[in-house]
Amino acid sequence: MSIGVGDRIPAVSVKHKRGDAIEDIEMAELFSGKKVVLFGLPGAFTPTCSGKHVPGYLAHAADLKAKGVNLIVCLSVNDAYVMEAWERDEKVGDEILMLADGNCAFTGALGLDVDMSAAGYGMRSRRFALVAEDGVVTHIAVEPERTLDVSSAEKILQVLSI
Repeated sequence: MSIGVGDRIPAVSVKHKRGDAIEDIEMAELFSGKKVVLFGLPGAFTPTCSGKHVPGYLAHAADLKAKGVNLIVCLSVNDAYVMEAWERDEKVGDEILMLADGNCAFTGALGLDVDMSAAGYGMRSRRFALVAEDGVVTHIAVEPERTLDVSSAEKILQVLSI
């Protein structure tokens, strides 16, 4: 069962690499007291994720923040070293917080994990975006396989404009 509108963000930790340290980020705490846009995707350095999904959020970061968003988070089932390298490659700076869910624990707690073992990828995240205020989900959009539409930055901006 997937997380839905009105549900709280689960208290599950993910990883973030900052400098030489890898820190645990407890997601319920991260979302507390903030309006957060979280988008999840299957993997770093993949064509749609690197070519469209992250660049869209980077291009619209100021627009999202103008709508009251305090934090934009990108989550992938990769390790913290990969996410740090991807952060540098995409040049996200402080605009997007790139978090690693290497064991798929948070993604699984959301009910948004998908088994891509047949393609050699193991457990991954479905492509999705959600908006949460003070840790409570106010909007969620999950993509059908191999698409980028409802979870794009442009669609989330439309939701925030309603």
